[in-house]
Amino acid sequence: MVNLVNLETVSKSYGVRPLLDGVSLGVSEGERIGVVGLNGGGKTTLLEVLAGLAEPDDGRVSQSRDLRMAVVTQRTELPEDATVRNAVLDPHGFTAEHEWAADPRVRSVLGGLGMTRLGLDTPVKDFSGGERRRVALAAALVRDLDLLVLDEPTNHLDVEGVRWLADHLLERKCALVIVTHDRWFLDTVCNRTWEVVDGKVEQYEGGYADWIFARAERARIAQATEERRQNLARKELAWLQRGAKARTSKPRYRVEAAEALISDVPEPRDSVELLAFAKRRLGKTVLELEDVDLRIGDRALLENVTWRIGPGDRIGLVGVNGSGKTTLLKLLAGEREPDAGKRTEGKTVRMAHLTQELHDLPGDWRVLEAIEDVAKSVTLGKYELSASQLGERFGFGKGRQWTPVGDLSGGERRRLQLARLLMDEPNVLILDEPTNDLDIDTLQQLEDLLDTWPGTMVVVSHDRYLVERVCDSVHALFGDGKLTHLPGGIDEYLRKRHSLLAAETSVGKQATDAPASRSGLSGAEEHAARKELARFERQLDKLAKRESDLHEKLAEAATEPERLAALNADLQSLHQEKDDLETRWMELADQLG
Repeated sequence: MVNLVNLETVSKSYGVRPLLDGVSLGVSEGERIGVVGLNGGGKTTLLEVLAGLAEPDDGRVSQSRDLRMAVVTQRTELPEDATVRNAVLDPHGFTAEHEWAADPRVRSVLGGLGMTRLGLDTPVKDFSGGERRRVALAAALVRDLDLLVLDEPTNHLDVEGVRWLADHLLERKCALVIVTHDRWFLDTVCNRTWEVVDGKVEQYEGGYADWIFARAERARIAQATEERRQNLARKELAWLQRGAKARTSKPRYRVEAAEALISDVPEPRDSVELLAFAKRRLGKTVLELEDVDLRIGDRALLENVTWRIGPGDRIGLVGVNGSGKTTLLKLLAGEREPDAGKRTEGKTVRMAHLTQELHDLPGDWRVLEAIEDVAKSVTLGKYELSASQLGERFGFGKGRQWTPVGDLSGGERRRLQLARLLMDEPNVLILDEPTNDLDIDTLQQLEDLLDTWPGTMVVVSHDRYLVERVCDSVHALFGDGKLTHLPGGIDEYLRKRHSLLAAETSVGKQATDAPASRSGLSGAEEHAARKELARFERQLDKLAKRESDLHEKLAEAATEPERLAALNADLQSLHQEKDDLETRWMELADQLG
């Protein structure tokens, strides 16, 4: 295989902290490499040095002659005066629509990343940070490349977008180097894994499943002193081997070694025991919705829905961005009332609701003080943990536990929020995107706790691995006023979404061909109305992305009161704009019948 990029004894530091220390590695043709490691551990630095965006302090980086490479990192910028067309299509000389429409790759990228919905002539200055990242990604994917370097490409994509990107990258022949915390994506796309740890890069064959196996095997052979980390890796391996989650093929000797390694590891959870425990804690009634209507403005999220959530139920809730998942969680948590019908909560319920917003804590509190403010110790299933031990589970080592809350990053504040919730020993968990800002090791710690947690749980997450791991059933919002149970899980959801989109396309074509319709409008009037409806939908999608971007900025501004207040005002204004637009969308949809 032709070698594309080489790093020879490369070192790179920021301040006194070495992020890369004497690293030597290479990327060859056809390799699809996933880069993993703790937040702040040097993954992005490795990508930038490899791509030539940052110079190493020591060592040498060499590239093959005439290397065609594209790089999309979290710092990639687009010209403020550019449109989507300027950024994605113009560099390739596409001056007319029929030119790019004749190229299957370009059509696929524009549709798969939602560029046509954003509008090809829309200025990028009007976009949120997440939308700009998607434009930059589209600009890279339409090119003929030898090497593609991506930093967290699945951020700001929903479940469907993540699957499209995985399928697209698997079809391409170019080499890939990708930083990602999405374990399903890592396991599906990558055939090699690099782990950045303590300034070094450990290299493994295979994707996520193989990485977990190799890490556990190395720990066993070396009799590693990090017993807790080894046990987590062994338990994760057991989960991967027993289910349909291990998607890579291994030589037989590796399968036998894996079976020997996990022979004494129990199932991730004993469902019968947990259900019995949950019934003792919760009784028969937990949360019930009877004949409930739920609306945002004039838009119906639920219509006459009855849903009974029992003791020990572990439910994943999925749907496209803007489908109403967060609003439904607020209804379940008792933070808003239904527009019609009845919500019933069991008398013994102790609710904990993890929202996407970060709650303010006194900046001079230490991390340990913030956890102990809730309780000194906690029992979570089979675990009895002190506040300090739970802090360690969420990445706050002994030294870090004395850090002032005001000095924490957005991701660390998210972890602290989770720890405080669990210290209160709830028996019902409502989790809205719990994986935001968590690296893979912290995700494993969270899943290990949830595996043996004896209560009722409803989870909204775009991380399909987490949903498949910790939930026993999946429900979906498809925008039809119903709550749909999906026995086939995420795969069934994706199949139904594909069918719905195909049906909508068919209906749209019929509408443009028909001289009149049930709406009473002429063919031309209905066509114009449907174009307006599509424009509203694009605007709603953009508002949803802007909302996500504002939440990220709020997390970053946690220690800046003035900026926090300004961003919060922007968020309230956006919510009002979104409600108005949704009302107009519903009026037009009703007119069309």
